[in-house]
Amino acid sequence: MSAVFLDFSTLSVGDLDIGGLQATAPGLRLREMTAQDDVAATIADCEIVMLNKLQMPREVIANTPALKLIALAATGTNNVDLSAAHDHGVAVCNITDYCTASVVQHVLGVLLSLTQKLPQYSRDAVDGTWAKSPHFTRLVYPIRELRGRTLGIVGYGVLGRAVADACRTALGMQVIVAQRTADGEHTSGDDRVPLDELLARADVVSLHCPLTPATTGLINAARLRLMKPDAILINTARGGLVDVEALAQALRAGQIGGAAIDVLPREPPVDGSPLFAPDLPNLIVTPHTAWAARESRQRALDQIAANIEAWRRGERLRRVV
Repeated sequence: MSAVFLDFSTLSVGDLDIGGLQATAPGLRLREMTAQDDVAATIADCEIVMLNKLQMPREVIANTPALKLIALAATGTNNVDLSAAHDHGVAVCNITDYCTASVVQHVLGVLLSLTQKLPQYSRDAVDGTWAKSPHFTRLVYPIRELRGRTLGIVGYGVLGRAVADACRTALGMQVIVAQRTADGEHTSGDDRVPLDELLARADVVSLHCPLTPATTGLINAARLRLMKPDAILINTARGGLVDVEALAQALRAGQIGGAAIDVLPREPPVDGSPLFAPDLPNLIVTPHTAWAARESRQRALDQIAANIEAWRRGERLRRVV
């Protein structure tokens, strides 16, 4: 079967074992990157197409008669026209629960960095500020303990639960969970509260929900005003969940205590971002790397291979179409 991975460099920098993928898709072409305008021509004779973030719109699917399977290197499926795939008999599969450990590490890392004021104190230690201190230490950036503080989780799937468990176990935090946007129902065993109440109560808010029409701009200026002045916002989910201009203004005005943002509405941010301003205090911005531990990326690749092998056997492993 003719197979191609269109944007392999979004998953690997030459550090992954590709043996399993090559075994299930002999003759596989690994393309580091493919321009969106070149996708149709590149897959013209392909039965299996693997991709991460490139778009597969209806016109491309409809005009690729050989196409039988789209194997995504991601959980999200919004870059593929699933209706068109269904109409043209093209199977689609995604990957799930492959980067949980990496995301949990990232959340804990940025939370501790912001709480301990590590960037500020590290800078003072080496730029001569500490050397001028009359004391053996510096106490100018307040540090607080997280034990007993409240963590608010928005999106209580695999990632949200794992972050909650880690913060309970490692940091002794209390956890509250936002009610689902769609149904607002409580779930047995979960301390679910309305989102606005969660924002008002939480010392740390961590976002793990999908981007949908209902969640786009979920954290806006009005909701940022509900948060405590020393609260921390962490977003490792989707950039569109947060109004970044409102967040920049809230940080600048001291409305919240800090933020760690791993995702932006447009990636890469070719037009910049309000969060890149040099005067924003207690902010960490990272280039969508919370998921990117090598082990996570290897699991992603192995799941793709397993999905293709299952499809060839007529099974529906992680099939969305």
